[in-house]
Amino acid sequence: MLGIFSFLGFTVLVAVISYFATRNTDESSSDGYFLGGRSLTAGVIAGSLLLTNLSTEQIVGLNGSAYKDGLSVMAWETLAALAIIVTAIFLLPRYLKGGLTTVPQFLEKRFDTSTKTITSVLFLTGYVVVLLPVILYSGSVAISGMFDVPTLLGVSDKTALVICIWGIGVIGSIYAVFGGLKAVAVSDSINAVGLLIGGLLIPFFGLMAIGDGSVFNGLDVLMTANPERFDSTGNAGQEVPFATIFTGMMLVQLFYWGTNQQIIQRALGAKNLAEGQKGLLLASFVKILGPLILVLPGMIAYHYFDGNLDSSDMAYPELVRAVLPKPLVGFFAAVLFGAILSSFNSVLNSSVTLFGIDVYKQHINKDASENTVVKYGKIFGIALALAAMFIAPLIANAGSLFSYLQEINGIYSIPIFTIIVVGYLTKRVPAIAAKIGIFFGSFLYIISQFVLKPYVFAEDNYPHFLHVMAILFITNAIIMLVIGKIYPRAEPFELEYTKQVSIEPYKYVKPVGIGIAVIVVFIYIYFAR
Repeated sequence: MLGIFSFLGFTVLVAVISYFATRNTDESSSDGYFLGGRSLTAGVIAGSLLLTNLSTEQIVGLNGSAYKDGLSVMAWETLAALAIIVTAIFLLPRYLKGGLTTVPQFLEKRFDTSTKTITSVLFLTGYVVVLLPVILYSGSVAISGMFDVPTLLGVSDKTALVICIWGIGVIGSIYAVFGGLKAVAVSDSINAVGLLIGGLLIPFFGLMAIGDGSVFNGLDVLMTANPERFDSTGNAGQEVPFATIFTGMMLVQLFYWGTNQQIIQRALGAKNLAEGQKGLLLASFVKILGPLILVLPGMIAYHYFDGNLDSSDMAYPELVRAVLPKPLVGFFAAVLFGAILSSFNSVLNSSVTLFGIDVYKQHINKDASENTVVKYGKIFGIALALAAMFIAPLIANAGSLFSYLQEINGIYSIPIFTIIVVGYLTKRVPAIAAKIGIFFGSFLYIISQFVLKPYVFAEDNYPHFLHVMAILFITNAIIMLVIGKIYPRAEPFELEYTKQVSIEPYKYVKPVGIGIAVIVVFIYIYFAR
């Protein structure tokens, strides 16, 4: 019961603070609702970025991967720091210079309206069919288990799961649909502090448990017992083979942190370029520490349970139940709920933005006022949330959620990333090349991963999906460049400065970025065996 009160208290506290922080923001305008009035500061941007990224499918899934493969899976976290640096230095200045609200808006300026619409629809499809339901499902499993909802309410496990899905969905929808980006970002920042504290408590108490009360003894025991698991370079049989770091891994990271609407929207809401860059750099540095929360607990669980758990995805929840003092379980459950809520409402808010700006205003009602665009964006958000709540229970047998998400997202991530990169680096590649790149890239990836891999070749002999992504990225780029050579644009593309915010860069952005990159390389070298 104490856990329930802690959970409710923390949730209400975040809601109250978010309300007072956003009550003076004009939510009737597009900038006010979708970009928080372009007023976000570095700390809010960093906190929102981290909490949008971090949720139960990652906390549970990545620790499960670490339980199975060891330290090599840290690539998902540490290499994210490099992608965020690239975004801060190269992409964000161009986004803010163009006054963008959504990434597909750039594609309209660079190519044409239909390219923008196709991209927005791809994003929305991925969100409603894959990402939102996975967030709801994985979060509900964690909350139901932590509070023992079936026993508490006297219902079956399946019914308890559905209750949690709808509870998270309704609360998340209120934040995202009725509060706009600023409410989401403020609540994310508060939850980020709680998650960092709560997340670090798990490895702390885990190391104490295996080290007879001493954290340092626990770390020594962990490294001595299984030194081979502290290898930063994964082998071919593991989830992240070392070679993938130089192929598809960086492409996935650059897409996620540099072009994915649910992430980059936080930086697009910056009050100026310098503030946006500082927020990204702060998030980049914190990502280096991510393995302490997302990898180390899984490795501790492997030692604590002697590698005998039935499922690797049970590593994190079982470790929490085993080592976290009972009085802290309620606080940790509240923090975890904040992470679940954050990811859900952030994706939903981005979906509302994409629909309102890129679909409704563009194709349904071109003369709509900003207030009307916001209104119908909210209606779409409610419908999207309801769809995700109905779909979520159906993915119970999807297998490893983290791996499932990474692989399935390749259907749209690599084609979209390819046309954005080619769009920025060239001036005469035409719109038809972008359309061919999107459809051809998606089609080839689907054929590769869902036809050839399972039905034609043995999965063990098939290239890793990250290698496949790299091959298709290069193939798509070449096709677009060839088309551009044969049928170039009549006029070269020039990005115009809209002057909505100052694009004076943070003067230390490059030195700080280089410093963080050096730390990442040092970590890899230090743990290489």
